Order: sequence, then structure tokens, then C-alpha cells
Amino acid sequence: MKNNMWFDFVRVDPTRHTRRASSWDPTGGNRDRLSIIRGETVTLLDVEGPGCITHIWFTCHSIEAFYLRKLVLRIYWDGESEPSILVPVGDFFGVGHATTTNYSSLPMVMAPRDGTGLNCYLPMPFSKGARIEVTNENFASETRLYYNIDYEVWDDPREDLGRLHACWRRENPTDGIVEPPEMDDHYFQHGGTNLSDAGNYLILEAEGQGQFIGCNLNIHPLRYSKAELYNWYGEGDEMIFVDDDNEGQRWPPTLHGTGTEDYFNTAWGTDEKFDSPFFGLTLPGQYNWTGFISWYRWHLLDPVRFNRSIRVSIEHGHANRRSDDFSSTAYWYQLEPHKPFDILPVEQRLPRADFPPLEAPES
Repeated sequence: MKNNMWFDFVRVDPTRHTRRASSWDPTGGNRDRLSIIRGETVTLLDVEGPGCITHIWFTCHSIEAFYLRKLVLRIYWDGESEPSILVPVGDFFGVGHATTTNYSSLPMVMAPRDGTGLNCYLPMPFSKGARIEVTNENFASETRLYYNIDYEVWDDPREDLGRLHACWRRENPTDGIVEPPEMDDHYFQHGGTNLSDAGNYLILEAEGQGQFIGCNLNIHPLRYSKAELYNWYGEGDEMIFVDDDNEGQRWPPTLHGTGTEDYFNTAWGTDEKFDSPFFGLTLPGQYNWTGFISWYRWHLLDPVRFNRSIRVSIEHGHANRRSDDFSSTAYWYQLEPHKPFDILPVEQRLPRADFPPLEAPES
């Protein structure tokens, strides 16, 4: 993009006009919400002409478990038939596993109470119009949704601005190796080689011209039979192929990383909750790296630019040895049209319950 949308607020511009769509109660009462019944799709915003969404705030509630994975967000730009954003609501705002936690990054915030104040500040420009829809895929109950969507309408379109895209993926489990009982635990974690991304977990595959601006990665480790096993789930290198690299025509990839926690700008197999403007570990898991893990990384000052295509992947354990539950949301800007993508059925989006976290042994 030629224009820095983040600091546009310092410029007085009479060609832009501020608007809001919200769930306020038009009767003047306090029922400031939508009640979305099971199977229903509601339109939160439908605006024509050029403009830009500047802020989205949601909070929602349901008596049904895992509703943040059952509530699906779709956003369409400029009259397109395929959504540019197609993500479960909870994952879109930065944390997976159908849960929330308090954290603060530059573009996404889960605010108190208990992270249920969901905020997005990524600018979302459009030229001919924008439509935001939410679908409730609960099995039996309604979801109550409160929302504010702040946006601008512009007198003139700005065609040089990319459109925000976001997609959600999951592999449950990833395709690891069979671990023989006699295999040394350290060798399982650190041995072997990998000179391809063929077996990696795929975060993003896109075609067109744009820039990759970040992702969240959610891991549910599925390997443990004895508490004494060293269960670190990381050591997976990220690999990003740009343009001609993306089909494996050259090796190594354009960007090759050094390990899972390294990609997320931390170190040494951390299990400490941490959040910052550009990266964080919002769900650190429990004893011996079990339970729910959730990371985020924003490439806002260091975007990965592509002119034809991009492929972003990461190993699941060193040399793809581990078989864990991986899910992710990728965010990128690009000029339309985009390569269509879909989302798994609701039954395949739900968190697993068959691998509860380990408890630390009593001292």
C-alpha cells in the first residue's frame, strides 16, 4: 500500500465521513443486541460505495459450549460472491480453542471481562461496498451478539489499497511419525532432517499481489503417555515461499525460520503467558506443554510482500515428527480477485476433549 492507514487520523480530510453500524436498541431500551437463532445468518453491515472499516467490537454469549467456533464471520468486498474473510469469530480476534483470554496487541485486543470484549483495528478499505455477515452454527441454541462497527464513507475510491483477507485452517491431527517405544525421547524431539515443506502445516496459500501481515497459531499437543515424557511441541521451522518459490521450484524458501517459539519472537520453549503489540503467547498451556496453546505474530512493520503468490507453512515438531491438533488464522492484504477458500464443517472445528492437560506431580 502506498498510504499508511494507521496514521491517517492526523490529516484533516473533508472527503471522509464517519459512520457506525451497531446492535443498539432502536426502541430506546437496553436490549442492545441481536439474538441469532440456530442456523441463522444475519447481516451486520451492508454499505455501498467507497470507504473503510476502522474498528470492529463484538461481545457475544451462548449457553452452548464452544460457540466461538460455531459462530462464523464472513466479510465481502466490492460485491464479490466469495468472502475475503471466513473465520470463526473467536479465532478471528486472535485466540483459538473456542475460548477467550485478556490480551492486547496493536491490531487485535481481547479485553475484560475475561477477554470477551473482542476488538479489531485493522483498516479494511473497499471501493464499491462492504458486507459483514455472521452465521450461528450452534447445534441447539441462540447466540446473543452485541456489536459496533465503525467505518468511513469516502467521496472517492482508492484503488491502490489492498483488501483485508483472513482464512482459518485446521489439521487434527497433523501427520507425524509413528514413535517406536524404544526411540530416544531427545532424538524424537530433535533428530531427523527436513528439506521440504511438503509435510508442513499449511497456514496460508494465496495468489495475487499483496502482503502477508500475520497469523495466530493454536496447538493442542496430543503426545503423552507418561508424565515424564518431555512433551515440548515446538522446534517447527516456518517456511514462506514467495512468488516463484511457492511451488517448490527452488530451495530453500524465501524466508526460512529456526523454530516455533523463534517465529513468535520468544525463546527456549517458553510456557509463560505474554502479549505485546506484535507477538505473544496468549494461552501457554499447562504442565509439560499440554492443554491449549495459542500464539500470535503480526507482520505490520515487516510485511511479507508478494507479487504473484505466497505459501506460508510451519513444521509440526522438528522435521514434522509430531501429530498434534493445529489450527490457525492467516491475515493478509491483496488486490482482488483472490483465490477462493472455504472452512471446515462445524463438527470438525470443535476443540478436542480426549487429551486433557497433565497436572504437575506433587512435590
